[in-house]
Amino acid sequence: MKTIVAYKSKSGYTKTYAKWIAKELGCDIKENAELSDILGYDTVIYGGGMYAGGFNGAKLITKNLDKLSGKKIVLFAVGSNPGREHEMQPFWDRVLNPEQQKQIGHFYLRGGFDFSKLTAPDKVLMKMLKVRLQKKKDRTEDEQGMLDAYDTPVDFRKKENIRPLIDFVLK
Repeated sequence: MKTIVAYKSKSGYTKTYAKWIAKELGCDIKENAELSDILGYDTVIYGGGMYAGGFNGAKLITKNLDKLSGKKIVLFAVGSNPGREHEMQPFWDRVLNPEQQKQIGHFYLRGGFDFSKLTAPDKVLMKMLKVRLQKKKDRTEDEQGMLDAYDTPVDFRKKENIRPLIDFVLK
């Protein structure tokens, strides 16, 4: 079984997980992969960050499923939120239709947040979120944690988080 881990990473959290997964599986790894980079593999694992409810680069997979037919496909999204099921299901519903959710393994791996690592356009968007959160009177614990992370970066990466994904690939 020829396997590749392809990924896009803006601030390094996804890159770390991609490296851990590739090392654990002893497979190839490719940042900013294109379709031609993944077609020769039996198993394609794709990772990207969650941004504004989207999934960085996942369209490489979802728009080319016909060309990837017969391959084992696995997606992993990386973000700073805790990844509660009731919060993640709407995300996966936006990324994958119900049939794709049955066919494609999909996992959430908690990353982190470091405002200083963001690109200028992402900083603008995140500053708008910060202002909105600051104006809110009754913040949730998660919202307060997000506000705090603007000044003190947070990192929730743990190698053990990849275990369910690894088990899925190996079964």
